[in-house]
Amino acid sequence: MTRKDIPNLISALRIVLVIPVVWALLSEKFTTALILFAIAGFSDALDGFLAKRYHWESRLGSILDPIADKLLLVASFASLTWLGLLPAWLLWIVLGRDVVIVAGGLTYHYRLGQFDLTPLWSSKINTLLQILLVLAVILQQYVAIPLLDSIIQIGIWLVVASVVNSGTEYIAVWGLRAWRQSRNQ
Repeated sequence: MTRKDIPNLISALRIVLVIPVVWALLSEKFTTALILFAIAGFSDALDGFLAKRYHWESRLGSILDPIADKLLLVASFASLTWLGLLPAWLLWIVLGRDVVIVAGGLTYHYRLGQFDLTPLWSSKINTLLQILLVLAVILQQYVAIPLLDSIIQIGIWLVVASVVNSGTEYIAVWGLRAWRQSRNQ
């Protein structure tokens, strides 16, 4: 293993963190969940920073990082929905976007060939908003701050807007790329 593998190792560790985060949430051990989720959220920023700053990007990293993000966020949203702390419709909207993106990516890959898995900025913003929403919901269970109720409601609608924006942008950008590439073949 070399230094170049550090971002991939961080992403793999984030995948491993999904299980204790879900356990802590479902056991209503919100202090533990908050700490573990914060570590996972920080690790997402760290692996991206290291990969870009030191040019340690790799194909494996471009696959591992979004898988780690999706597993952590979907598992956290599902757990918080199960506990009644987030609305079920929000979970379905988040899942719907991810299913559309994965289905589109697989279709592109098998019909047109391998593609670069570079995330769009709207997707990075969407991931950040989802992380912040989960942190706010967990924090609300840990401490009683009246302002958090309003922040969470605003956060829910920001996540909805970012999911719709990001999903639409992926469809437009990758649809156009697929159309152009199919015309050139």
